[in-house]
Amino acid sequence: MYFSKKNMEPVQEEQTSVWVCSKEGCSCWMRENFSLQKSPLCPICKSEMVKNSKMLPLLNNHHKVN
Repeated sequence: MYFSKKNMEPVQEEQTSVWVCSKEGCSCWMRENFSLQKSPLCPICKSEMVKNSKMLPLLNNHHKVN
């Protein structure tokens, strides 16, 4: 019996703004448009987070932070 792999479309990626933990050794990060605060603290170690960018798959967040 023969099973063929379906041709999957490549995942589209774009340069995305993210928050990255400033503490050395902590690898926590989050997408800026999914953050609940304007200047969040790291949810893991409670350190300050700084803006950066990463190549990530496209995701849409339809909820706006006030």
